[in-house]
Amino acid sequence: MIKRASQAYLWLIYSFLYIPILVVMVYSFNNARFATDWRGFTWSWYGKLFANTQLMDAALNTLMVATLAATFASALGTLAALVLHRYRFPGRKVLHGSIFVLTVSPDIVMGIAMLMFFIAAKIELGFLTLLIAHITLCLPFVAVTVLARLAEFDENIIEAAKDLGATESRAFRHIILPMIMPAVAAGWLLSFTLSMDDVLISFFVTGPTFEILPLKIYSMVRLGVKPDINALSAVMFTLTVVLVLAAHALTRTRRK
Repeated sequence: MIKRASQAYLWLIYSFLYIPILVVMVYSFNNARFATDWRGFTWSWYGKLFANTQLMDAALNTLMVATLAATFASALGTLAALVLHRYRFPGRKVLHGSIFVLTVSPDIVMGIAMLMFFIAAKIELGFLTLLIAHITLCLPFVAVTVLARLAEFDENIIEAAKDLGATESRAFRHIILPMIMPAVAAGWLLSFTLSMDDVLISFFVTGPTFEILPLKIYSMVRLGVKPDINALSAVMFTLTVVLVLAAHALTRTRRK
């Protein structure tokens, strides 16, 4: 009885999360200007979506920033996690705790702080400031993910490799990195997602010359949700699912 109740509760939670997304995807094929009623099936909104150069340019900008931010954050976050896990130095506990504080700090605080920093440093708001802000946003999440993986790591393997003549760099390339790669990949995907859908921090640090998709959509839906926005949401969700499935397949292949 308890098992069935738990399964029913799980299905209820998943239904609550995914049914609204499915409704948006279904209405992206609705042959009506407003999503109040169903008037037949059509692909026209997808055609109008890909013909909208402003949306496409914003989408390409968003993908570029998300890819770069996730890549830099993964590299820096992995190195930070390795340093915090393997080495002992003054202030280590403070730095370790600050990583977790950054993951729960409000976005508006980080956005205002980054804006004040860029103004003080006299850096013009645009692509560079947005990229730096997104790297700062994503880095602690990568570090926390990799730290969780390193907590299960057996340091005796490294000692054995050194006894067999492996240098520190070779031990990192051939032992540590392959074993933490699933966590690094998970951190990259999480960073990519965080960068893709960030609105609040981006609102403070991006300039008028560089437009990204979340801010573009936010400005459009204030006047009402159009069917081409539903089509865009369906495309983004499909790409996210494909990306997650590909990462899962790569992780399974690596484990085999």
